Amino acid sequence: MQKKLNSALAEYLIALGDDELILSHRDSEWCGHAPILEEDIAFANLAVDELGHARTWYELAAALLDEEPARFPDHLAYFRDASEWRCVQWVTLPRGDWAFTLLRRYLFDALEVLRLEGLKSSAHAPLAEAAAKILNEERYHLRHGKAWLLRLGLGTEESHRRMQAALDELWPYAAQLFLPLPGEAALAGAGVVPETGGLEAAWREQVEAELKAANLTPPDDFIPVLRPRSQQTEHLMDLLAEMQMVARANPEARW
Repeated sequence: MQKKLNSALAEYLIALGDDELILSHRDSEWCGHAPILEEDIAFANLAVDELGHARTWYELAAALLDEEPARFPDHLAYFRDASEWRCVQWVTLPRGDWAFTLLRRYLFDALEVLRLEGLKSSAHAPLAEAAAKILNEERYHLRHGKAWLLRLGLGTEESHRRMQAALDELWPYAAQLFLPLPGEAALAGAGVVPETGGLEAAWREQVEAELKAANLTPPDDFIPVLRPRSQQTEHLMDLLAEMQMVARANPEARW
């Protein structure tokens, strides 16, 4: 039984790491392009934080799979094809404009904080310890996102228009965020992870109130995107082609 739980937890952690790594890559695309210098630096730091979170989840998975912790994260990042990734389509969507990027991160971080609050009570001690550490950083990310949400939502006519357009585009994808992660059913029953679907009500209550405060309204008429994590799109394929190019050119290199 424990072996099965370990395998399920490894799958779960790799999916979390995939989300963080791909979002980190998307955020890094703003390096040198953010609207103000201070934000250029801040957003680069956010991307580095997410990269570190991905490594943490991958290293915890390595311990469960008897893989080498020092090399396993690099293998997952650079030598898997798109069909082997388990990230949500939400994080793979192209960068978009500044409003799209900020709103995507804010909505994602709101869920991450809720998930981490549950994970810090995990029956798996290494996971609980890692979640407690990461939670502090994600709370800062969420405060950063909320500040920009209000700044742009209540700013100029153009900034509000762009934020509302971003919300209209992103909202249908939010449904995918609450699909169960790989291995989740068995893990939730054992007190190792919270049920992702059980976080949706708290997430909606929080973000809808904060969207309202920013004078933004989620669309009423939309078709939810429920593509499972095992089905990736050309967006991820294009991203991986760029991200993995150097490593695959010389697989035996040591940096």
